[in-house]
Amino acid sequence: MSSTLFIINDAPYGNERAYNALRLAGALAGREDQRVRVFLMADAVGCAKAGQKVPEGYYNVQLMLGKILRKGEVALCGTCMDARGLTDQDMVDGARRSTMSELAQWTDEADKVLVF
Repeated sequence: MSSTLFIINDAPYGNERAYNALRLAGALAGREDQRVRVFLMADAVGCAKAGQKVPEGYYNVQLMLGKILRKGEVALCGTCMDARGLTDQDMVDGARRSTMSELAQWTDEADKVLVF
């Protein structure tokens, strides 16, 4: 089984970097021979905010994360969450607070690391 780690830094909206990272992560998560992990840091922790309301026809990163969470893992930088006033209760089900230590472990274990 191949393992891919996605590290996402950009906010969920404003540019399409997080969107494209989640599109690729979702496509890989749908494959049986893939292990997908997503680590959200900096402004990207907003991707996992529950209750997002976006204009009709616009992509919703909360829904995109749900697809990844069905088969993969999503972790958030706890320090980045704190800096933005986000709590565990603010996050979508399945996404969880994490640490740099865990990111280091995931990086060491991954076959590929993609940074967006």
